[in-house]
Amino acid sequence: MTKRGDSLEFAVLGLLHESPMHGYELRKRLSGVLGWTRMLSYGSLYPALKKMLRAGWIIEHVEPPAPGAPVSRRQRIVYELTPAGDARFGELMADAGPASWEDDSFDVRFAFFSRTDMEIRLRILEGRRTRLEERLSRVQSQLTRTQQEMDAYTAELQRHGVESVEREVSWLSSLIDAERSRSSKS
Repeated sequence: MTKRGDSLEFAVLGLLHESPMHGYELRKRLSGVLGWTRMLSYGSLYPALKKMLRAGWIIEHVEPPAPGAPVSRRQRIVYELTPAGDARFGELMADAGPASWEDDSFDVRFAFFSRTDMEIRLRILEGRRTRLEERLSRVQSQLTRTQQEMDAYTAELQRHGVESVEREVSWLSSLIDAERSRSSKS
């Protein structure tokens, strides 16, 4: 997964792996998976669904309005995972390459960790931690070199960024320790 669209595809397949859903419900659940910082529009969701329909990963069923519903109510389209979509989700779940620990896809991958193999979870967590440690090292050295040139607010923003990455590295380390502890008990 390298682009936001790939993360969206992964998230849709993961949610439909749980159960069929109509577009509104899917969008609502995706907002939870993708996080509050990435608002999902129907303009992003429906083209992604059409792409997955063409690929044969999902199918759609028209759900008629419930008896007694207002006449103006449109029929709902319910999306369901196909065996090919289930296989595609499995492929994406098994991918533990560098794209899986990048900013655009890590949160989505993490949302489905309960269904991810422990070795793959560890590889992704360790890759993410390494990537952030590299970023932290670059930012800290840059901050040291340029701190005299910055105004107080820019320096504070840089310090805040460093602290945020340090917190995430610490969090990732505790998750990795917990994974290793579970694996040694099994």
